[in-house]
Amino acid sequence: MKPTTASFFVSLALVLSSGLALAERADRDKPMNIEADAMRYDDLKQVNVFTGRVVVTKGTILTRGARVEVRKDAQGYQFATITAAPGELAYYREKREGVDEYVEGQGEVIDYDGKADKVIFTRRAVMRRFVGSTMNDEVTGNVIVYNNVTEVFTVDAAKPGSTNPDARVRAMLSPAPAASAAKPPAAAQPSAPLKPSTRLGTEKN
Repeated sequence: MKPTTASFFVSLALVLSSGLALAERADRDKPMNIEADAMRYDDLKQVNVFTGRVVVTKGTILTRGARVEVRKDAQGYQFATITAAPGELAYYREKREGVDEYVEGQGEVIDYDGKADKVIFTRRAVMRRFVGSTMNDEVTGNVIVYNNVTEVFTVDAAKPGSTNPDARVRAMLSPAPAASAAKPPAAAQPSAPLKPSTRLGTEKN
């Protein structure tokens, strides 16, 4: 595997230190709600195109971008491509099942695959895990593929076919919390009581 196109594989069962808490299972079955400045529907291609400050919600999923294209296949699965405005990044956020944790990501383009239940962040991609409001883990690369079912993601450092030797995946991974609370420090032993001297003055050596 060439260094410039190598993938960085991370199992969220290990990296996301709170354990096997999957993404919200009900999200994929929730309706997709969209706000935008304008919408165009192509009945022949069964495609909706939303433009201008687009905000999409689907259960706990929240995503934002300048342009969102939504498609639906014959089985009813939804697919969306979120594109950022020039110089900006599109945004994605989803709650994890049963815990106060969120996964969020950014990229110039974000693709949501409702059938495979995965999200792809492309170009200037970054993905983070938050525990409450505190960021615990972060990875960056050119392409990040996040599988909501298995909670495993891959990060590609460089564009496909690139020969850039400086392309690198970068990650900041916080350690898991200690299994048990730290023991309290031992109580200080009381010092020996002072004894009154029976002699006046200074003792000679």
